[in-house]
Amino acid sequence: MIDPHTTNPLLEDARLPAFSRIRPEHVLPALELRLHEARQEVQRLSGDAVPAGFDTVIAPLERVEDAIARSWAPVSHLHAVKDSPELREVHARGEQALTEFHTELGQNRALHAKVRAVREAADFERLDRARQSLVLDRLRDFQHAGVALEGAARERFRAIQSELSALATAFEEAVLDATDAWTRPLAEEELSGLPRSARELLAAMAAERGQSGHLATLKGPAVQAILTHAEDRRLREEVYTAYHTRASDQGPQAGRFDNSARIERILALRHEAARLLGFANAAELALDDRMAGSPERVLGFLRELAARARPVAQRELAELRDFAAAELGIDDLAPWDIAFAAERLRHQRFRFSEEDLKPYFPLPAVLDGLFAIAGRVLGVGFRERPGVDVWDPEVVFYDVVDPDGTVRAGFYLDHRARAGKRGGAWMDVCRSRFAERGQLPVAFLTCNFPPAAAGRPALLTHDDVITLFHEFGHGLHHMLTEVDWPGVAGIHGVEWDAVELPSQFMENFCWQRPSLDLFARHVDTGQPLPEELFARMLAARHFHAGLFLVRQLEFALFDFRLHLEYDPARGARALELLDEVRAEVAVVQPPAWHRFPHAFTHVFSGGYAAGYYSYLWAEVLSADAFAAFEEAGLFDAATGQRFRREILAVGGSRPALESFVAFRGREPDARALLRSYGLLA
Repeated sequence: MIDPHTTNPLLEDARLPAFSRIRPEHVLPALELRLHEARQEVQRLSGDAVPAGFDTVIAPLERVEDAIARSWAPVSHLHAVKDSPELREVHARGEQALTEFHTELGQNRALHAKVRAVREAADFERLDRARQSLVLDRLRDFQHAGVALEGAARERFRAIQSELSALATAFEEAVLDATDAWTRPLAEEELSGLPRSARELLAAMAAERGQSGHLATLKGPAVQAILTHAEDRRLREEVYTAYHTRASDQGPQAGRFDNSARIERILALRHEAARLLGFANAAELALDDRMAGSPERVLGFLRELAARARPVAQRELAELRDFAAAELGIDDLAPWDIAFAAERLRHQRFRFSEEDLKPYFPLPAVLDGLFAIAGRVLGVGFRERPGVDVWDPEVVFYDVVDPDGTVRAGFYLDHRARAGKRGGAWMDVCRSRFAERGQLPVAFLTCNFPPAAAGRPALLTHDDVITLFHEFGHGLHHMLTEVDWPGVAGIHGVEWDAVELPSQFMENFCWQRPSLDLFARHVDTGQPLPEELFARMLAARHFHAGLFLVRQLEFALFDFRLHLEYDPARGARALELLDEVRAEVAVVQPPAWHRFPHAFTHVFSGGYAAGYYSYLWAEVLSADAFAAFEEAGLFDAATGQRFRREILAVGGSRPALESFVAFRGREPDARALLRSYGLLA
């Protein structure tokens, strides 16, 4: 018999995955073997012959989980960045198998008793903090998996978890399919108002699909370019309509990829699962292991922000309407006009446009600057490693190195938007730090930036630069961990409403002159960003901050109330509830056919259920953390080392609030968030 470990790249014990050799037919055999081995080990650990102890029970469980992750992480990643019908099918079946295994593991009472015995042992307090956290997290996971459930309730919980896994995958795939399915050739006259970079982007979109001319698509960079710059109002409306009705019962693809029934079913199942576990609703279950602690605290936090932001947003919208009528001849400002009118108002008021900045943000230079900033602040270096097996020719791999040249981590950077790739930007885990295996942390950093064009590298907007810094912050959290156990290393085990702290912290460097001077140089001349342009950029920083903030509050309140107020007798009421939230906090009311929830992948397939508020919650932490650098000096090495030691290095080995206090010397000051938006009087 041939040893499957020698023929299946997903089973090789390699430092990095062999992406070029991974085929859909490898996926299920590899996963089946991993899960078979895992079940055998779990059975052994559950038996009477194995005494309860950290080394005898908890450490072997870490090995089990890590072995599965090493085989599954490349599959999950390829599904997100290089999808195909064949891969999609085996990925869905694999997700089902994983869900069944983890639910089965979480309901294993013999194993639960062993872990509880480790917690109750006299020597528990002598374990280091990471080991203690692993034990406590395991016990919480058992509770959330329904270990205490009996009979029919136990089986029902398992069935719910399996169905939720399938629904989340189907939801995300519907959004991807709807995004890829809609295109529209553009006539030359429809390009009026589009800058050179936008035209090059739309030409590249056409070329990618084997077409000539220019092509509108629903990929983020293309939508943004058209809605911001296209003078053809009917084109803006058409793109806006197609984008904001994706995967729904409305718009040009009405019913084709409709997520309506999935939304209804996902919310019903989440509520039922929470009730089975003894929680009033899915929101209370989600808060069981988060900083916020209670629904009242979340709602109070969001509504206090809304009270400050909404009056500002109302003034901003009124000014925009007046400007659009007086200067652009738009008397009835519609949602598809807002980005267009705002860009022109910003240019008039500040003589500033994102297009002015693009030549100063070529991707290679931005990366060099990002690495230089991280090096100065955190004391690490970054070195491109050629010859690494990747899934796309433009993907680059970097080693993270200590000053003495020792490699401590690595990451893949996949920056370009393309067909078959999920929209947005994210960081994910390829390998977790695991000291006993000598395994270094490796991250996936994924963005959807425009391609290079006309012999130039990709030119980024300032928003793109912020996105890159944001995801790199997540990557640093994962890669600079000093915790030896995967379950609480890096981002693992960190409360969901604190996990955005390092990412949002890094965004602040995009607004500082000393950090911009490290990379903002003109793509053609190499000249630094002119002081006058920087001053205009800074002056425009808080332009429409109120409108931006109320939009985030709309997302957060909608998500939270959706899970908090679910009533089986009334159903999800997603659109009805969204209207209520908009009446409370929004100032822009979109058309009745708008279907934002149907593409809200963060909440319905991305892990942010009842947790979208986390972005704003963690922004309090990140703004206050960055203030320490403003006080001590932007690149102050001592402050940087303290941030690395107390925030990044400890991962989820202790509560996030404790880590913040260890860094800042006090609890977070909520006023830092208001200052960051220019809303503090």
